[in-house]
Amino acid sequence: MRKVIANTTPLIALAGIGQLDLLRKLYTEITIPRAVNHEIISEPARTLVSAADWIRVENVLVPAGKSAFSSRLHSGEIEVIMLAQEKTADLLIIDDNAAKKTAKYLGLTVTGTMGVLLKAKKEGFVPEVKPLLEALMKDGLYVSPTVQNYVLEQAGEE
Repeated sequence: MRKVIANTTPLIALAGIGQLDLLRKLYTEITIPRAVNHEIISEPARTLVSAADWIRVENVLVPAGKSAFSSRLHSGEIEVIMLAQEKTADLLIIDDNAAKKTAKYLGLTVTGTMGVLLKAKKEGFVPEVKPLLEALMKDGLYVSPTVQNYVLEQAGEE
């Protein structure tokens, strides 16, 4: 089983449009650090994440290392990267660009909410990405026009 660690925004975004279960379908189990669990305060994400027995919450083993990242990243993003290093994660699901760049610089494999949607379509769990993309944006997730076009092109829905 792949070791997949997720950050706050993808969980909130997918829960907000009723698609949190895509993560279970695609990855079987997701791990989140305690800081991410604390950051999820909005509904329905809080209730859905708490009830999901396939989302495990873990502590970062060496919290002292957080200060190395603190100038650019939030607590949840820092713990996602640190936990990924500790667990030798196969994949991080994270949307923040600075966090993605940091994770990639450290040799970690990264995707985001849009990557999850594209994989869900490729694996046959959703018939189209466009309605989900539109729902995410309507629910408040900012997706630049460039990224929107790229995602729809990759999904064959341009």
